[in-house]
Amino acid sequence: MRHLNDMALFVEVARARSFRKAAEALGMPNSTLSRRVSELEKAIGLRLLHRTTRKIELTEAGQLYYERSKRIVDEARLAHEQLGAMLNQPSGVLRVSLPVNLATFYLTPIIGEFARHYPGITFEFDLTPRRVDLVAEPFDVAIRIGKLEDSGLITRLIGRHSRHLYASPGYIEASGEPATPAELAEHECIGMLRSPIWSLHQGINKVDVAVRGRFTLNSVGMIRALAVNHQGIALLPEKIVAEDVAFGRLRRILPEWQGSAVSIFAVTETRLIPAKTQRFIEFLSSRLMEA
Repeated sequence: MRHLNDMALFVEVARARSFRKAAEALGMPNSTLSRRVSELEKAIGLRLLHRTTRKIELTEAGQLYYERSKRIVDEARLAHEQLGAMLNQPSGVLRVSLPVNLATFYLTPIIGEFARHYPGITFEFDLTPRRVDLVAEPFDVAIRIGKLEDSGLITRLIGRHSRHLYASPGYIEASGEPATPAELAEHECIGMLRSPIWSLHQGINKVDVAVRGRFTLNSVGMIRALAVNHQGIALLPEKIVAEDVAFGRLRRILPEWQGSAVSIFAVTETRLIPAKTQRFIEFLSSRLMEA
C-alpha cells in the first residue's frame, strides 16, 4: 500500500516536472516528497527521474512507469470522486483549453451559469490559439471547433452552430448586395485559410461557390472584425455575430441560404474523467446543441 501511495506522489512530480510545484499542489513539504520518490526508486531498483538544479526529466524507465502509473492513479481518483459526487457537489480546479472567439463571444455567460451551479469548482482557462497537448499538459478538457484530426483522444460532439452570410451596411452600400450565391464570386469575401470553397444550401438545394478576396486568415474573430469594418462578406456562426446583428453592425445577406453547420467537440485524454469535468461537458452540451 505504501508503494501505491508513493506511485501517486511520483505521478504528480512527473506531471509537474517539478518537486516544488508538485509539493505545493499536494500540500506537503518538498523534502518529504523528494524522500518518498527516492524510496520508491530504491524499492523498484531503477532511477525514474534525472534531477538537475534547473529541471527534472523522466528516465526511460520513469517514462514507462509514468504512463502505466498515471492511469492507475487517475482511475483510483475517479472512483473516489464519483463516490463523493453522490453526496457532494463536484469541486476542485477545472483546467480547460478554449477557442478564443467562441469563449469571448458566446461561452462566457454559459460558463458563468455553470459556475453558479457548482460553487466548489474553480477555473483555469487557456485561450491561446495553440493546440494544447492533453497527454503532456495538465488540462482536464479541450473544447474544439470544426473537423478534428485522428489523435487517439476521446472526443464528444457537444454542439452544432449554423453559419450564415453577413456583411456590414457600409460594404453593402459601397459594393451592392448579391442576389444569388453565384454572385458571391464577384464580391470581396473574407475567407478561412485553405477553404476557398463555400458550400451553401437552401433546403435540398446545394451549391459550391469559389470565393475570392483580399483577406484569408485563420481567426474567426478577425474575420468578424474585418466584416464589421466593411472589408467584405463573411460566412460566420450565427452565435458569434448575434450582437453585431442586433446593433446593426452586420446584416445577414442571402437569408434563404446558409453554410454547413460548425461542430463543437469536447476532447479528453481518457474516458476516465472526474465528476467536475463530466458535469462541465454535459452542461455545455445542454446549452450548445441546436435542435
